Amino acid sequence: MIDSSAFHGKRAKYFTLGCKLNFSETSTFGKLLGELGVVTAKKDEQADICLINTCSVTDVADKKCRQAIHRLVRENPGAFVVVTGCYAQLEPERVSKIAGVDLVLGSNEKADLVQYLSDAFVGRSKTATHCTQKTKDIKSFAPSCSRGNRTRYFLKVQDGCDYFCTYCTIPYARGFSRNPTIASLVAQAEEAAREGGKEIVLTGVNIGDFGKTTGESFIDLVKALDAVEGVQRYRISSLEPDLLSDELIDYCARSRAFMPHYHIPLQSGSDTVLKLMHRHYDRQLFADKIGRIKEVMPDAFIGVDVMVGCRGETPECFEETYEFLKGLDVTQLHVFPYSERPGTSALSIPYVVSEKDKKERSHRLLELSDQKTQAFYERHIGQEAEVLLEKATRGRAMHGFTKNYIRVELSSAEAREEYDNQLIKGTLGGFNHDKTALKWIR
Repeated sequence: MIDSSAFHGKRAKYFTLGCKLNFSETSTFGKLLGELGVVTAKKDEQADICLINTCSVTDVADKKCRQAIHRLVRENPGAFVVVTGCYAQLEPERVSKIAGVDLVLGSNEKADLVQYLSDAFVGRSKTATHCTQKTKDIKSFAPSCSRGNRTRYFLKVQDGCDYFCTYCTIPYARGFSRNPTIASLVAQAEEAAREGGKEIVLTGVNIGDFGKTTGESFIDLVKALDAVEGVQRYRISSLEPDLLSDELIDYCARSRAFMPHYHIPLQSGSDTVLKLMHRHYDRQLFADKIGRIKEVMPDAFIGVDVMVGCRGETPECFEETYEFLKGLDVTQLHVFPYSERPGTSALSIPYVVSEKDKKERSHRLLELSDQKTQAFYERHIGQEAEVLLEKATRGRAMHGFTKNYIRVELSSAEAREEYDNQLIKGTLGGFNHDKTALKWIR
């Protein structure tokens, strides 16, 4: 039983590392604690509770997690510090030994975070408690539909992964693929609409795998969400290419609210490397999916994940990837260097890429990405478009995104506080000063 009196009047700070799914979960934790009387501490205030939701996709991510924990402990002496997320699941003992940490919750336990907090407040000890289950025993699903301090909502539709790619620890951190019912997700979308939400991003670990738990399908979920009144835009955060069916592409092209915007992980444009990674497709399938999207949605924004420097990526394999991507009609590359993770089977692959080569390869792909993004934006200058505007953060221009995810900026003379979370039509102007957005002309 939760003792709500233990929370009333407390101040909390939240820190998220990693993906949109983590952001969604942290926002939901904040919402749940807020309902119990916990307020979010201001930047210059000390908190009574610090919650860090961690990532462990690379060794750099692990380091950032430790740094964030140390900083929050240092800046909030005496606060009750909770660490959850992927790093907490994979390294619970190491995290629990960090000075100042009180509670470590794994992937199975974070669904009951509030109860764990309530229990811990009553019997707080000097030794950190870590609660984690083995991968095979991770069964819980923590619902999440929240926007935090952002404009768009993030709806968690799936968790876990069954793919076990050779370089990846996420299945060990998140468990096997699982999902709630379509009916429960529709109810959450309806609630977001009642709260004024106009755009929802569907998040998860491998969302195209939706249905393993309930016997439903992702296309059925998309159709059901498309019928929710009040939600005017949906975006799909990431879809594995082998799970991106032609039926789904064709439905989204004619749907009421699903935007012409895709994020598709490629990882490598070399079939040799894809086999070493144990990916579930080859480059031809990937190219076919891009072609299908562009056939029915010529103006679609397509983001692509690319990993550089993984074991087995010889110079010849990298050149295959570069030339493959150069010839694809995609919009943006999300480039990240391979990071060796303990316990992964990739460590048995003999060819190792140097850090210098990883940096050089990343630089080349990032340059290619900039060229593709700017060419995509340039094609749309002068066109009319509808933009969902977002509240400006301090010192930055008010901005928003078109249906096909072109970022636009308003000048200070054009910006209005009442524009936040409003869909407004206008004309796409030229580039801003650093070519990261188009100017907005009303």
